[in-house]
Amino acid sequence: MVAKDLTAARKLTPRQTALVDVMVAEGLNTSQAAKAAGYAEGKAGYVTAAKTLKLPHVQQYMMQRIAEQLGTNAAFAAAKVMKLATGAKSEYVQLEASKDILDRAGFKPIDRAQVQVAGDIRVQIDLG
Repeated sequence: MVAKDLTAARKLTPRQTALVDVMVAEGLNTSQAAKAAGYAEGKAGYVTAAKTLKLPHVQQYMMQRIAEQLGTNAAFAAAKVMKLATGAKSEYVQLEASKDILDRAGFKPIDRAQVQVAGDIRVQIDLG
């Protein structure tokens, strides 16, 4: 528990913050993000950035930024699914979007598997 408190209190450097921010905002891989964030060129910059991304306080910041990004874009995604459900030319797309909306609203159909066994089962134990 003490280690967790220490990592939460640890500050990110401007370069670490930039690395995470460009990865999350632009969807860059580690090498591209390292270059954009000002890390050394080539393998040395990639290795340093990769090690940086493994640090607990950097990972914590990355998860925070990803959650913010998803939260911001959730409204856009919901509006897009609604638009597809009501206005797509393909009935199949409308159906799938509608099922997705119902599923997320808690109206998912119950998954049932009915097993029927027919026949006569006999067990005979002869101990003699």
